[in-house]
Amino acid sequence: MAAAPAHRDRLGLALTAAGGEAARALDDAVWAYVGFSREPGVPLKRALQADPAMPMANILQGYFMHLMGQPHLVPAARAAHAIAAKTPMTPREQAHLAALGAWCDGELERAAVVLDAVLAEHPRDYLALKIANYLYFYLGDAANVRDGPARALEHWDEGLPGYGHLLALHAFGLEESGDYAAAERQGRRATELNPADPWAVHAVAHVMEMQDRAAEGVRWIGEHAPACEGTNFFRHHLWWHLALMHWDEGRIEDALRLYDERVWAEGSSENLSLCNDISMLARLELAGAEVGDRWRSAAEVVREQSGGGILAFVDAHYALATGAPPRGEARGATARVNDTVGRALCDAVVAWRSGGHARVVRLLQPVLGELWRIGGSHAQRDLFTLLLVDAARRSGNDALARDLLGARNRAVPPYFAFGTRPIR
Repeated sequence: MAAAPAHRDRLGLALTAAGGEAARALDDAVWAYVGFSREPGVPLKRALQADPAMPMANILQGYFMHLMGQPHLVPAARAAHAIAAKTPMTPREQAHLAALGAWCDGELERAAVVLDAVLAEHPRDYLALKIANYLYFYLGDAANVRDGPARALEHWDEGLPGYGHLLALHAFGLEESGDYAAAERQGRRATELNPADPWAVHAVAHVMEMQDRAAEGVRWIGEHAPACEGTNFFRHHLWWHLALMHWDEGRIEDALRLYDERVWAEGSSENLSLCNDISMLARLELAGAEVGDRWRSAAEVVREQSGGGILAFVDAHYALATGAPPRGEARGATARVNDTVGRALCDAVVAWRSGGHARVVRLLQPVLGELWRIGGSHAQRDLFTLLLVDAARRSGNDALARDLLGARNRAVPPYFAFGTRPIR
């Protein structure tokens, strides 16, 4: 059976579709996702209504199911894969189908490698780039978070759609790889080109966090976050960064106020938003703040989710919120990460919540050097080092605590000064 007539997206990539309406709607859905729209599902729904068998529309739906990070949506991703597989398609689309299939099996590395192969042939496939970037981030592969956008930039210029977004992706990869000066240049340029791109604003905020420039960071986020208020849940992550800057400088009441007004605002259900909430609550407790019922509220939302096992990074936060290892059986890449570090990390944060400080040290110290494997950013994973510092101090091992703080190579928050013991 011959393939449906090929249409083109805004960057010239062929799309198998029954008609132009479906192709245009699919293109709109991809760029709504790229641009952090609150409703990328609206144009995707239009594409599927116009052509229910459209391969890339079903593949994108499968990608979206995975990006939501909830185990009960994996069958929906598999169903989308099965529908897409029934229609003849282009080789590029077939490769996307293979990437989605690998993701459904939990094989994040394989999915990313397949998408890299797509990009070698089609360097302007922004969907392949963005999904691969997401996967590499949660695999802890900072080099590929940086290098994927760097390779794409060789085939882009300011006249092409998405150039500012591409600079923002590259800026964040540079920051996670430790090239702070280049990251800040790229991030500031990306923000100039697209002030409403939260990823660009966030890349510069990460540089300032890692360089202990909290006062500048407060100004940067305060000036730029309002322009991002129309974007999706990621806008709450910008406010998390602002709360973190306040926390860094010991302005705990300001951090707590931002938690209530902006980080937890609207109630959190998306997994990254929950991780924002949980990590900030833990930091606030480290500073001696009384968080009241906020832990209970976060734990209730976690329990409403259908379990863990999707990403080790998320599982560790869920365990911290509930005081119990997350439900759900991990597969593929996440199972391998759990065998190396994830399971020990979850058990350690559970012990921290219950005051088992010596157990935290026994569990977490041996795997500290492997924490990169859970993914997330340096700034996000720093929480677990700080929990280990706290546990070491509370179990009487001040020497270990001092060594850990020295190895952080960053300013120590004022309430971590030795001789003080914040009360949780």
